[in-house]
Amino acid sequence: MDEKILVEKAYEAIEMAKASGGKIRKGSNEATKAIEKGIAKLVVVAKDTNPPEVIMHLKHLCKDKKALYIEVPSKVELGRAAGLPVGSSAVAIVQEGNAKTVLKQIEKALGEEDGSKE
Repeated sequence: MDEKILVEKAYEAIEMAKASGGKIRKGSNEATKAIEKGIAKLVVVAKDTNPPEVIMHLKHLCKDKKALYIEVPSKVELGRAAGLPVGSSAVAIVQEGNAKTVLKQIEKALGEEDGSKE
């Protein structure tokens, strides 16, 4: 799957989960907690996070805990997808709601690669 399409699917999954009664965690601290608890289904991280050290650990945590991981270009767009008026460095989907189909598509696309997308 093309990277641009994968990024759009990530935003779509966040929006669908939020709108359909699923649960998301916003921000790098909340995403970290969700990953460590083993409840994160998908973790989406903004490449333009500054300083980058804020999110550097998330990729490795996701790999260890077998959570899907995607990097997107913009924290403003990521925040908007999560329903925030400001940017967000990371968002984790912990209950997918109606986003199950989109998550399966993302999982399949990432499985064709290495389990994460940067």
